[in-house]
Amino acid sequence: MVNSGKLYIVPTPIGNLEDMTLRAVRILNEVDIVAAEDTRHSQRLFQHYDIKTRLISLHDHNESQRAIQLIEKLKMGQNIALISDAGTPLISDPGYSLVNQCRAAGLEVIPLPGACAVTTALCAAGLATDSFRFEGFLPAKAQAKSQALKALERETSTCIFYESPRRVANTLSCIVDTLGAKRPMVLAKELTKTFETFYSGTAEEVLTWLLADTNHQRGEFVLMIGGHKHDANAISAEAVKLLKALMLELPPKKAAAITAEQFGIKKNSLYQLGLTFS
Repeated sequence: MVNSGKLYIVPTPIGNLEDMTLRAVRILNEVDIVAAEDTRHSQRLFQHYDIKTRLISLHDHNESQRAIQLIEKLKMGQNIALISDAGTPLISDPGYSLVNQCRAAGLEVIPLPGACAVTTALCAAGLATDSFRFEGFLPAKAQAKSQALKALERETSTCIFYESPRRVANTLSCIVDTLGAKRPMVLAKELTKTFETFYSGTAEEVLTWLLADTNHQRGEFVLMIGGHKHDANAISAEAVKLLKALMLELPPKKAAAITAEQFGIKKNSLYQLGLTFS
């Protein structure tokens, strides 16, 4: 009985070819086939590291059919590596269908750590990293893009997007209009390359910088938006309702303390408000 082969998920550099790991080079040399998003693009990497393994294409337009073929090869005992044009496969890149079908078929999928624009940008941005949301590319159409951003208006985690040079100015304008001109954000472009750039400021300041020079709009972008900051002094209608009800039975300080604990609002703000009730 033939043992099934393994599918390796292999990250590749997002710009600087030196960011290839030793393990990644070894795996790409050892497997029987490498499935690449664009075989012509991957040839440069293969030539740099003298990798001779056979390349076949796996991209958005052929993934469903190609996945069936690759799974058959895995079942026959061949080992396969999956790479994308840059970074970690499946992170806004092809590969989901293949990995999903491999798991369903009980085939082993082995991920390798490596380059990823999301974490590379975030760790140097100066925004909160304890909680973040990666949203990939925003919709291209204006209304859908605005709705997607509106849904994140009160998101407290750092939000991260990829964007292309062709759409980045429009996307930043939409961020300003939807999330507010003063929302803190960081733009990162051309990560690990010669002209790597980080620009921090408010959304309005980042947009102004981007539009100041057409060169600023070249390259591949990662946009990072600071999370919504809860105003501890903001008092909702529900909090006011509870405060009024409690003050019918309790002293103002006690009523304010209970309401503050329930809604996460500063006790003194509630106490001062309670004093205004007649």
